[in-house]
Amino acid sequence: GPYRLDAGHDVHQLPDWEKESVPEEVKRAAREMAQKAKKERLREIQMSEHDADMYQKTLGKVRRQIQTLKVMLESLQSKSLERQWLRHQTSGDLDERKLIEGLTGERAIYKRRGEKLPEFGSEHQYPKSIRLVVDVSGSMYRFNGHDGRLQRTMEAVLMVMEAFDKQRNFKLDIVGHSGDSAEVPFVRSTAPPANDKERLQVLKEMIAESQFCWAGDHTVEATRTAVQKAASEVADERFVIVLSDANFSRYGIKPERFATLMNSDPAVNVFAIFIGSLGDQARKLKEALPAGRTFICMDNRDLPQIMQQILSSTLV
Repeated sequence: GPYRLDAGHDVHQLPDWEKESVPEEVKRAAREMAQKAKKERLREIQMSEHDADMYQKTLGKVRRQIQTLKVMLESLQSKSLERQWLRHQTSGDLDERKLIEGLTGERAIYKRRGEKLPEFGSEHQYPKSIRLVVDVSGSMYRFNGHDGRLQRTMEAVLMVMEAFDKQRNFKLDIVGHSGDSAEVPFVRSTAPPANDKERLQVLKEMIAESQFCWAGDHTVEATRTAVQKAASEVADERFVIVLSDANFSRYGIKPERFATLMNSDPAVNVFAIFIGSLGDQARKLKEALPAGRTFICMDNRDLPQIMQQILSSTLV
């Protein structure tokens, strides 16, 4: 067709010389068909061409990372433990399937009930709960020109929304915090964004909150609320991932206080990703917070690998 369609199939690219051999009138007709299809798609989701261009510009910066993250999510196995018969044991109940082996002197002829990880690729008994807590305080907007922290946060949120879309084994909630509130809901797992327009709306709301909120910070309160809500959920595993600009000292947040909060509930895995820093703020915080659960991400190309480390951490 005259436009691209990603349906999970193999991608084949024509060499430039072959594309150049296509007659101009055919190229013109293809462009017109593509524009017609694009306008029809925008009409379906009531999205202006300006909005579509804005979305595609942001998406283009993280498209490869989205694919990487999708592959990683699909490869993760469930950590839900199932009680079942563990065979080939040296003690327990006699395994009737191993009677002949017993007569020949084999010792591992017993079975016993125990916990075993599901086979790779098996369905999760419950979904993994992911609560992404993003900083949309005034400093994010103010220092965006300094190190692109708000833009990077928006790209990270878009990356996560796109990668987790239609993932049955995960449920995703995204909340923000600013000087006005410790919980600004952006994405609810019960009603995730259904299309590009709704995902773009999330990004626009993030900008608006950061631009117009009152000065202040609710990182601690937002994290505490996320941990409490995650702990109350029925889930295979519970993750709270805090995206922050590491501006703790500005609001008198002691690293020890945040470290205590990260360890406050053993049923919830809390991680921090610092996506902005004035000087060596982020590095100092990383050194003070729990080892292996704090990351610095100044380039969104690193985010899929960080997410893989986070979501795989409890499988070790």
